[in-house]
Amino acid sequence: MQWQTSCPDWADRLVAGDSIIPAPIYPDQAAHALAIFKQLRVVDLPGKPTFGECSDDWVFDFVAAIFGAYDAQTGHQLIREFLMLISKKNTKSTVAAGIMITAVILCWREDEEHLILAPTKEVADNSFKPAAGMIRADPELSALFHVQDHVRTITHRVSRASLKVVAADTDTVTGKKSGRILVDELWLLGKKSNASAMLMEALGGQVSRPEGWVIFLTTQSDEPPAGVFREKLIYHRGVRDGKIHDPRSLGILYEWPPAMLESKAYLQPENFHITNPNLGRSVSRDWLEDQLRRNQQNTDGSFQQFLAKHLNVEIGLALRSDNWAGAEYWEARAQQDITLDSIIERCEVITVGIDGGGLDDLLGLAVVGRDRETRQWLGWCRAWAHPSVLQRRKEIAPRLHDFARSGDLVLVDHIGEDVAEIASIVCQIDQAGLLHEVGLDPAGIGAILEALVGGGIDSEKVVGVSQGWRMGGAIKTTERKLAEGGLVHAAQPLMDWCCSNAKVEPRANSILITKQASGSAKIDPLMALFNAVSLMAANPPALAGMDDYLNNGFFGLIG
Repeated sequence: MQWQTSCPDWADRLVAGDSIIPAPIYPDQAAHALAIFKQLRVVDLPGKPTFGECSDDWVFDFVAAIFGAYDAQTGHQLIREFLMLISKKNTKSTVAAGIMITAVILCWREDEEHLILAPTKEVADNSFKPAAGMIRADPELSALFHVQDHVRTITHRVSRASLKVVAADTDTVTGKKSGRILVDELWLLGKKSNASAMLMEALGGQVSRPEGWVIFLTTQSDEPPAGVFREKLIYHRGVRDGKIHDPRSLGILYEWPPAMLESKAYLQPENFHITNPNLGRSVSRDWLEDQLRRNQQNTDGSFQQFLAKHLNVEIGLALRSDNWAGAEYWEARAQQDITLDSIIERCEVITVGIDGGGLDDLLGLAVVGRDRETRQWLGWCRAWAHPSVLQRRKEIAPRLHDFARSGDLVLVDHIGEDVAEIASIVCQIDQAGLLHEVGLDPAGIGAILEALVGGGIDSEKVVGVSQGWRMGGAIKTTERKLAEGGLVHAAQPLMDWCCSNAKVEPRANSILITKQASGSAKIDPLMALFNAVSLMAANPPALAGMDDYLNNGFFGLIG
């Protein structure tokens, strides 16, 4: 049997207010489940109306797509993973509770456990309380189910099938054998260092349950997406767009078309419906307009968070009032074709900056070259980390794993491997005849200098770069070069993150960016970039380069 979960015209559908959810594969199964779902009562609304009385069509389409993918003849669920990305206050948690109660009612397997996995106890209560309320608001369901508030469990008295709500920060998912699972607020789970292992444990029971499924519900993150949230978001976008063929996955993503993001059409109230399908019901357009007007002038990051939560605008560089000014231009100067090899090929001279390297730090490397034709500065960075960083800084571990997968960060097994790899890169530049100087923090020059000299780098090319307030000139030079387009760089998520982490402190007539001000968030590769920029700002002379030397130097002498 063939069915499709892609929706290539999703942008046009959202703008027009049409459904982006496919029709159910088995309409009869969908109708049966909907008949149950629509009778459940929403207890936090006046009069305790049923879902059938107070919900919009998109809710029914979603429920139908889930339960209508079940093949009753074979006992197999044809679509097994769902992701819904939707703005805050669109009744996400209440709908989740209704879906899971419906699943328990329809469950034919005795003693089956259904699971709602929430990142925190507060989020777990947001799902359990409406579910318990649905049971207590209906005399027939009250007789059929036993509600245990203290363990957040609802049990069917006949089949003994149950719904359990688990908080990831207080409960354990080890040993769970749930067939049907709902994960609420995936964006919060993406911040947890053990999220991948937790999901693997929670989903393990589906191996022997072909009727099982998992639903991920989430709003946008209040920071750039990370961890399992980022992975799922990227994957389901690919499925939705038809770039990934996976009919067993369905992504329902209420987000902005790229063109509308670029034009900032999300600031126009007539477009609020795109990420708020419940607009006019649980979401007030007037409230959104008021909050947009009140937050638009804020420079402390609250405006970006409002856009992320209530309009599903994904945060890139989380800019705040104390952020580094160059971060405003950083993303616009990214070029996909810039790599270390392309810098060596295109440039007439290269400077290198290095910074960091403690056990709970990153060791950052930055390469800045001057294009021999355009004289633009081209930048490329990389970082290294010892696995101890993942333990010491668990709050950023999911992001570090993301950067490792993209190749911007290297996780080394032994201290010293990072320095050796940096020395290898610097030697590659030097052998090409392009290395001007390597700039380091004078306080951490020892081991790195030894590795560079051991690799054949002239010690006179390794210099200390003054830090603290004396770095103000390099910081401002980088800002100006980015603003005018004189500095372009490789498109690297690691550096986007580092730029958003950089906090500025005014000092007399200068400015200061310190690791202390950035807290646990890392900026070492950015500091390495400032080191390299400080050397390039001295306008070093063009070097011949290895190819030019071989062609016009050595061979010219022989001729």
